[in-house]
Amino acid sequence: MRSNPALRAASPQDRIHPALRSFADECRETVMRILAYVGALALIGLIIFTAANPLTDAAISAATTPGDRPAWSVATHSHPAFAVSQIDLPGAVASTEILRHPDGGRKDVLRWAAPGQAPAVEIELYRLGDEAHGVPDAAADLAARIGAERAESAQPAGLIDSKFGPVTLFDLAGPSTRCLGFFRRIDDAALRISGWTCQGDSLPQRRAAAACMLDRLVLLTAGGDAALADTFAHAELRRQGCTPAPGQAARADWVFGAQNPRLRGAF
Repeated sequence: MRSNPALRAASPQDRIHPALRSFADECRETVMRILAYVGALALIGLIIFTAANPLTDAAISAATTPGDRPAWSVATHSHPAFAVSQIDLPGAVASTEILRHPDGGRKDVLRWAAPGQAPAVEIELYRLGDEAHGVPDAAADLAARIGAERAESAQPAGLIDSKFGPVTLFDLAGPSTRCLGFFRRIDDAALRISGWTCQGDSLPQRRAAAACMLDRLVLLTAGGDAALADTFAHAELRRQGCTPAPGQAARADWVFGAQNPRLRGAF
């Protein structure tokens, strides 16, 4: 039996019944229309969501800028790294607060205050992280921390010697109290030591109180920071004690004196 040459030449698609081919074309067109409809609905929904949601592109961009990143937070599970072995402030209650920054900074803040009163003594040990580029200068930082009611500004008040080296002093004078701020930066350990004391009725007494507190400042744990451990190890070798040697309290030169130096002679 011979096959029809016309049937052999026809493609498989030509053998499909026209009705079935028409149905397949309609299904394909229907699916395409449905996809286009769903896509249009999704686009409309996205436009409505963006308009109604407060997290617009501008808000998202602002939320991710470095200035609006989460700043300092209380580290409740961190252990204190520093302590003052003794503080001469009867009736004061000691407290320690540890703050951490997402960019690596850490602050150990030690305070002494009578119940219900503002701290009379505070010392902050700030280990700098990547956020350090925005740290204010020492005077502005001390004035802000002690509060406008106790000191509107911090004025230079000379230097004192300490086991950490020369420490810059600031007069923090308020309407009803007068305190003495101090500041020392140690670059080798990326450390800032600052704070204030309101002990004493005169500037020499407050200077002695600040020097004594720094002398009694000890490191409890370095947390693997070799530079910090080395700084305190060398500082302990320079500890002088809080009782000055005979005649030492009365000696003050142009570097460590409370007043500006007096130059002899005339130009």
